[in-house]
Amino acid sequence: MTQNCWWLDATAPLSATIRQQAQAHQNQLTKPQGSLGRLESIAIELAAMQHTLKPHIHKAQMLIFAADHGIVAQGVSAFPQSVTIAMLANFVNGGAAVATLCKQQGIQLSVINCGTAERCEHLSQIIHKPIMAGTHDFSQQAAMSYEHMLAALSLGKEHAELAQQQGCDFLMLGEMGIGNTSAASCLSALLLEQDVSDLTGPGTGVEGAALTRKKEILSASVARAQPLINNPLDALQHVGGLEIAAITGAYLRASQLGIPCFVDGFITTAAALLAVKLNPGVRQWLLFAHHSAECGHSALLNALDAEPLLQLGMRLGEGSGAAVAYATVQQALTIHNNMATFAQAAVENKA
Repeated sequence: MTQNCWWLDATAPLSATIRQQAQAHQNQLTKPQGSLGRLESIAIELAAMQHTLKPHIHKAQMLIFAADHGIVAQGVSAFPQSVTIAMLANFVNGGAAVATLCKQQGIQLSVINCGTAERCEHLSQIIHKPIMAGTHDFSQQAAMSYEHMLAALSLGKEHAELAQQQGCDFLMLGEMGIGNTSAASCLSALLLEQDVSDLTGPGTGVEGAALTRKKEILSASVARAQPLINNPLDALQHVGGLEIAAITGAYLRASQLGIPCFVDGFITTAAALLAVKLNPGVRQWLLFAHHSAECGHSALLNALDAEPLLQLGMRLGEGSGAAVAYATVQQALTIHNNMATFAQAAVENKA
């Protein structure tokens, strides 16, 4: 493996033969073909990923990467940066939405600090791997150095590898960081070559004149960075976030290791698009949990030709949509693996 460009290494293969066999199995179950919609297709995809006709998820993990963003100095968020630390405590104390969902479903939850603005070593249940104390204000300069960006990508890579060592066979990624919808909007605008205003929503609840100002700040930020962007990594360095970089690295490495990844909402989908831009083979290892209410999410999903499982009007982030949709994935596998075939049930199939 070339250390400097490890993300270019080939992703693991899926089994086309097993996919065909899983489709044939679905066609023999006691229902009209296709009548269970996405429940059928997601089970078939997991069969191809796991190279087995009847796939199971034995150990799901949720990794939440947290970091702060210098752009909040421009007033783009309704909440102060101190909320990042407060929410990290809420994650490990079990009070956050994603924490309650993971506990209820037996999903292992890990929280990784990759660069909060304030020190938080007192939160001993968090994995502390700070790369820098939050990004720079990307309306004024690059969000991070090239070296810091590589370190954040590698942090995600390392945690995907650790998850595999712990037996993870289904990976979900979440994020926390006040200001990270701004970073995701600018990153998406550069990757999609679209107007950032069309990809900018309320985030933490910015509305009215404050939302107008947010769009103006982000438009100026993209205009500053645009002449300096020659490739996807340039976009990440200039307007991204440490946690977005880490999530990108995790998607890349998990795909190389053959671990299915369940993509959450707007911010993690921006990271997913970046991962696919860097290594197109990543796309076949991505499953999409839900359609976020954040306005930029549709454009990202379209670019990835993705059809999410759920549409519940969620825009919380933190991996919560993936944790909700995980139950649907398990239900899809239950149907695929346990439903009777026409022959088993002695039900006459259509002519």
